[in-house]
Amino acid sequence: MMRQTLLAAAAALSVTACSSTGVTPMDRDTYSVSKRSAQVGFGPADGVKADIYKEANEFCAREGKKVETVDLQSTNSGFARPASASLQFRCI
Repeated sequence: MMRQTLLAAAAALSVTACSSTGVTPMDRDTYSVSKRSAQVGFGPADGVKADIYKEANEFCAREGKKVETVDLQSTNSGFARPASASLQFRCI
């Protein structure tokens, strides 16, 4: 019974998708996007950072502009903690 419970919990964790806030207006001409990885373990937040930059670039490209980073913060994954990243940017 315990093994079935552990397998069910592991399956639920492995199907959880990455969560993104989507691009959100912050201030005049400044936007934010954040994302958290679904995986926990020890590792860098490089994949999450790449994902949010891709999202920001697609957003700015719709206006024929490019991303200018205002602030980037990231947290590497660790024990029971997923990697995450938050980007504040402008379209120039």
